[in-house]
Amino acid sequence: GGTVIGSARCKDFRTREGRLKAAGNLVKRGITNLCVIGGDGSLTGADTFRAEWSSLLAELLKVGGITAEEAKRSSHLNIVGMVGSIDNDFCGTDMTIGTDSALHRIMEIVDAITTTAQSHQRTFVLEVMGRHCGYLALITALACGADWVFIPESPPEDDWEDHLCRRLTE
Repeated sequence: GGTVIGSARCKDFRTREGRLKAAGNLVKRGITNLCVIGGDGSLTGADTFRAEWSSLLAELLKVGGITAEEAKRSSHLNIVGMVGSIDNDFCGTDMTIGTDSALHRIMEIVDAITTTAQSHQRTFVLEVMGRHCGYLALITALACGADWVFIPESPPEDDWEDHLCRRLTE
């Protein structure tokens, strides 16, 4: 969602000036409740925003960006953070928002590729997202019966290419 609407990885929000602008926008619109869905960056940003909220309001009030009445109405900011990450790498959750959708989409692609691979007797290599987390790759490999899987948590041994070639010719 954030990628589509252009709010993903907002560089402005990483600076105090950007958070000050965001605070002013929220206050002017009477918004005192936020639901932040994202990964480490989004949730860290939300926590920073929460911690700075009082000082942001004070600064906006000092420079005339908001009125005393607006500052009073917005004195408390409620934030709910929900983990949204296809990596499924957040402690304390069974499955993060987005993981199941990503896995479902990957399996659709695998099903489509498998038919072509079988009919042409070819080997296909499929790379899935996951940055530093191999959850999607591992679960995809299990779900589709892959012959080989590489995951960041368990890097391949030095001679993996030879071993793979031997497996393909068996």
